[in-house]
Amino acid sequence: MSDETSADKPVPQPEEVVGPRSGELVSGSGSAGRPGRGPEVVAVRRGMFGVHDSGDTSGYGGLVQVVAMPGAATRPYGGWFDEAVDVLAEVLGAAGIAFGDAVERVVVDPPGDHAELTLHVAREHLVAVCRALRDDQDLRFELSLGVSGVHYPHDEGRELHAVYHLTSVTHGRRLRLEVACPDDDPHIPSTTSVYPANDWHERETWDFFGIIFDGHPGLARIEMPDDWPGHPQRKDYPLGGIPVEYKGATVPPPDTRRSYS
Repeated sequence: MSDETSADKPVPQPEEVVGPRSGELVSGSGSAGRPGRGPEVVAVRRGMFGVHDSGDTSGYGGLVQVVAMPGAATRPYGGWFDEAVDVLAEVLGAAGIAFGDAVERVVVDPPGDHAELTLHVAREHLVAVCRALRDDQDLRFELSLGVSGVHYPHDEGRELHAVYHLTSVTHGRRLRLEVACPDDDPHIPSTTSVYPANDWHERETWDFFGIIFDGHPGLARIEMPDDWPGHPQRKDYPLGGIPVEYKGATVPPPDTRRSYS
């Protein structure tokens, strides 16, 4: 046993860790256990709570967070994914649409047994892709579970994203479609002609994110008042200091409210 007492031994101190580089944080595969093109880094956030000087005493100031999008996967994708992509390419080709023009990239993420298939679709071909996925007997994604929005302010030229969650009741499969559009041209075709239930979801995504769904039968706010300024779930929307806008407000009789027809 050492002659040194516990009081004489120096107390181990935690080593100061420098925040990791973005390249170290985004290493991985773009497909289910197989290397892809690698994630696409959209932004690197440093610190927390918006503090950038010595005023941050929480210790969170040293955080480095990378905002990254999963990269394109490479074949074989695994499971039924290869078959579905091949059938979709065949159906689109029969309609005169090249698969590479309609689908910008195929993503299989996360790696492993729980991987999910996401198709990044060019907005001008969205309706055709949805119709092919719904109608072909080998695909039969006949159910859309909704449309949601995402705002990436640093994804230049692709700031606004609409995400569609499709289910094949026939084959017991699920996939995701993702469509991007720029801030200065926030237009995406409506999918209500293929999936009528998306009516309400597209209205909510317009309300909260400002994506305009061209061809929608009655695009109007669904959560916020008609005259509400801005779109509350965008990341550039103010988090505080918003004046109270309901004081003195009245609810009009049903027969005088706006018509959706």
